[in-house]
Amino acid sequence: MPLQAGKPVIVLDGPAGAGKSSVGKEVARRLELPFLDTGAIYRAIALFMLRDNITPSDTSKLTERLRSFSISFADGRVLACGEDVTSAIRTPKIDREVSAYSAVPEVRGSIIDIQRQGKSEGLVAEGRDMASVIFPDADLKIFLTASPEARARRRYNERLEREGMADYDEILNLVNRRDARDSKVTPLEPAHGAIYFDTTGMRFEEVVESILEHAAKLK
Repeated sequence: MPLQAGKPVIVLDGPAGAGKSSVGKEVARRLELPFLDTGAIYRAIALFMLRDNITPSDTSKLTERLRSFSISFADGRVLACGEDVTSAIRTPKIDREVSAYSAVPEVRGSIIDIQRQGKSEGLVAEGRDMASVIFPDADLKIFLTASPEARARRRYNERLEREGMADYDEILNLVNRRDARDSKVTPLEPAHGAIYFDTTGMRFEEVVESILEHAAKLK
């Protein structure tokens, strides 16, 4: 059920593969709030930079390309520069490359305004620094985590369902490498006041219901 009063900002932080996106989308759907998929923004940036042969280390070209970059979300679709990239950003190649681009300060800085655009209308947002940097005054701060093995298993199942094939060991290695790389950019710790969830042994519905219970207290 949607909240009856106010337009809250609810944020979910945590490592890649912790379930932030799927849980956040469902929480947003049930509360009838917009959902901000920060991971999709970084993935779309990586997609366009790779197409233009712009490497993460070429910050001058990155900065120039980002000036004309735009992104929006509609009916569960991701539109970047007017193109529907919903499927194109969910490939093994983007999985491998996205963290290198998201680690670049110029990239992170370029999307802050994009992320904050819908704040006045209330939203559910997911990322790594939503509560500490983007929305430090969020009404509800959630920190989701899980063991690397559990996160890799979820990614494995998602890819298996989407593509019909997947390599668990490769995905686990990718999860561990991304954790190491991401932690150098934004050390991952729960923000002050965040509610901590280790979802390793939790069912999806259990996580969603628990967050909704905390959201209900915002009324």
